[in-house]
Amino acid sequence: MAKTILAVDDSSSQRQMVAFSLKAAGYDVVEAVDGMDGLEKARLQQVDMVLTDQNMPRMDGLELIRMLRQLPSYAKTPILMLTTESSDEMKNKGRAAGANGWLVKPFDPQRLNEVVKKVIG
Repeated sequence: MAKTILAVDDSSSQRQMVAFSLKAAGYDVVEAVDGMDGLEKARLQQVDMVLTDQNMPRMDGLELIRMLRQLPSYAKTPILMLTTESSDEMKNKGRAAGANGWLVKPFDPQRLNEVVKKVIG
């Protein structure tokens, strides 16, 4: 059975590119428009991995990660940040919140799939 990935980004074009790349690699994708939407969808359906943007309205990526990590079912789920933010300070905040990895936009679809495959197989 295909692994399911939750893609959280307020940019519909980014979400579509991520979803297209992951679906082409054989993953199922659930899309969310911001952190609040992502949290809601994660509670409704257990996913194998979360890919989240940082800068979003209502709830940013770091807050989403912290909220997910408080749920027992997401304590060990891989979470990757996919964002334009690339400073060490932001990466440290991401790690502190519970992110497992970091990809910088604009992303290379092949690189995205390599990283996802490495993380969830």
